[in-house]
Parts: sequence; C-alpha cells; structure tokens
Amino acid sequence: MLFSVFENVLDAHAPSSRQIVLAFSGGIDSRVLLDLLSTYRDVHPQHRYLVIHIHHGLSPHADAWMKQCEAWARDAGLPFKGVKVKVENNGEGVEKAARTARYQGITDNVESNALILTGQHADDQAETFLLALKRGSGPAGLSAMPILRPMGHAHLLRPLLSVTRAEIEAYAGQQGLSWVEDESNLDCKFDRNFIRQRWLPPAQSRWPGLVKAINRTASLCAEQEALLEELLESHDAIVRPEPKVLALHALADYSEKMQSALVRRWLKQATGLSASQAQLNTLFSSVIAASDDANPKLHLGGWQVRRFQSQLYVVPEFEDISDWCGSLQLSQIADLPNESGQVALFGDDIKSTRHKFDAQGNRVSLHLRKPKADEEVSIRFDPESVFAHPLGRQGKRKLKKLYQEYGVPSWMRRRTPLLYYGETLAAVAGLFVCEGFEGQDCDFVWHKTH
Repeated sequence: MLFSVFENVLDAHAPSSRQIVLAFSGGIDSRVLLDLLSTYRDVHPQHRYLVIHIHHGLSPHADAWMKQCEAWARDAGLPFKGVKVKVENNGEGVEKAARTARYQGITDNVESNALILTGQHADDQAETFLLALKRGSGPAGLSAMPILRPMGHAHLLRPLLSVTRAEIEAYAGQQGLSWVEDESNLDCKFDRNFIRQRWLPPAQSRWPGLVKAINRTASLCAEQEALLEELLESHDAIVRPEPKVLALHALADYSEKMQSALVRRWLKQATGLSASQAQLNTLFSSVIAASDDANPKLHLGGWQVRRFQSQLYVVPEFEDISDWCGSLQLSQIADLPNESGQVALFGDDIKSTRHKFDAQGNRVSLHLRKPKADEEVSIRFDPESVFAHPLGRQGKRKLKKLYQEYGVPSWMRRRTPLLYYGETLAAVAGLFVCEGFEGQDCDFVWHKTH
C-alpha cells in the first residue's frame, strides 16, 4: 500500500518532532503526496506541517493553480503558503532557472532543519538517469537523485522515489483525486519531456521491467560513488592545505586516475558543482600544465579555478571593482564593494569598536600616522600606474611589481584595498605602510570576506 511506503520513509527521517513541508505544485504526484500527508498528520500530530506552492508566473494559469492548491490544502486541513517568485533565465535554460527560483522560494519560507517533501518517483529517477547518460556522466551523475539531500538550512526528501508512475496514477484514481495539468509537461523541446513522452513508453513496452532496472543501476552507481568518496577522504589532508586550495606538488605524487578523482572531488566540495570530463581535461591541460609565468583560469559555474605558486584556488566570479573609490572616516567601519570585505582606520579613541571588528577573524592590521586635517582619507583598488615606497625599503617601485614580490595572487591585485591620504598612497591593506606615513596613531584593518 502506498501509504505504508510513505509512512516508513517519513518515520525513518523524522523520528522526533520537526517541520514537514510539502512542495505542492498541484500536479498528480504532489496531489497524491498531499493526500498521503493529511493521513500521516492524523497519525503523527507531533510534527509541524506546511504546504507551499510556488507561483512561477510562467503560465497564464499560474494564478488559478495557486488558488486551487490553496483550496486543496485547506480541504486537507493543512496550513498553506503561496509564494510568488521571479524566474531569471541567465542563459541557463528555463527549466533550471525555474527550479533554482522554486527551491530558493521554498527554503526562504521554512524552518531550520525542515523536511521538504517533493513528489519525484521511480519513473522520474529513470528519466534523470537517462539524461545523465546522454551527457556522458560517470557514476556520480548516473546515481541520479538521492532520497535525501541538504537543501539550504533544510533537507529535501523524496518519499515516493521507489514508487512507479503507474502506482501513483492508480492511487489517485482509487481516491478520486483531481489535479492540475501543466501544459509545459507536454512540450517535447525539453529533453525530460521527450524521454517521458516519446522514448520511455515504447522502451517499456518492449522491456516492462526497464524502470526498475534503471533504478537498480542508479542505486548501484550511488553505492560505488559513496565507496569511492570514502576511500578518497583519507587523501584530502595530503592535497588540500585549505578547503578551496589544492597543492599541485602533493597531487603530482598520485597516478593520473587518482589525480582526476581527487581534483573532481575537491571541485565538488569547494563549489557544489560537478565538473564534466571536458572541463576536467581543460583544467589539467590549460591550467595545471600551463607555463609558470601564465595566468590560467577555468570558469566553472559562478566560480573560477586559478593557479598560483604551484597551488590551485577556487575563487568566486567577481565583478571588476578597480574603478571604485570610497571615502573612509576615522574610527568607522566601511563596507567594500562586491564582497571584498570591510576596512577601518581606527584611532586610539575607539577601543570597543576596534575590538569588535578584530574579533571577526581573517583580518590584517597595519600601524600608521593619523591623517592631517587637509588629507581626505579614501579607499581605492586600481593599481595601474601606481608607484609605492614600502616602509624600510629602498626607493619606489610599481605596485604591480610589489604585488608579485609580496606573493599576491593575480585575482587579488585589483581587489586589495589601497588607503589614500589625499592623493597619495599611504598603505596597501595587509601588506605594507608607505614611507612617510609610518606611526602608531592609527590601525588600518582589513577584514576579508574571501
């Protein structure tokens, strides 16, 4: 019986009281979940229940769907929340953009550690496997969808992942349920719909056990991937001095296959993204194997993989802030643009604020004289054509050359705050005070976000 499957899965993942949230589209799968959840609530009143419907605004029927979903939730005696989201397609495709907006809309409206239920089933799992197969994925991709995964500060649970579409349709018919039909599900320009409408039905006619066989293969791939991750874990401390840094000299001691596996695992954990084989090949040939004087990089989603001094770094894709300029008041904390952190120029008069700022960690401090009355203090980032005379060194040098000497990675050379007194460079955050600006009156402190 379908309810027994549903109850056993929820009991295994909700042994104590927690918020249980149904992501309710109104389609047949989530409509059946709503019916099952209302019965479960009657047996398990210790949990806090919520039904969320995401209004994407992509269909002319979206308003009507939300009203209908609210009516069904109230008929079931479950609290309902409708959430309107904006789908921003930044070249990633409507399906992915809508999914991203949907998941964000849900996590923004649930408790910490909530259990979010979605209606994916065994046929969906088979479709996901075939999409991964089409892309040429390895065991990680062919593992398809896990029954449970983190989702922001909550967890997503798929309680019907072992149940076929036919079993869900049979249950809906027995219970006399009605549901909404999303016309986009019939559009075969989307790969998943093509597999669902045109590829899988004739294949199942020839091989009736195909969906179960695919699910079994996906489960075996997930088991093999988990075993590989367990074996690789012991090597992390050897090749990773920091979570987003990979030491190439340590990586070189491994075989080519182990190098690929360790790099793939590192990228997944550092960015949350799975690198394709083509991306991995590019990383090894164009970034790792590049000449020492090159500045290679690989774009991976919203991240860059960079190489500097025999190490790989994962850094976010940042905007160019080299033209930015902002004033800095004495003993006030200033926010820098584009997640480049905060800076402050503390005098001796603001002890408590300085202590609070210093307690943030990941900060660096320099001592210098107080600005004169006619010296306006500002923060800039552009090192172009700037010369500097670090305290204790002979003569001026180009700031670009000094960055190289001080070992500043190339991607940080236009993100390192420059402190100006008037139109003269007084200090470079985290590196040095310039000749003529030395003193003990002030602390120039930079708290790095990244």
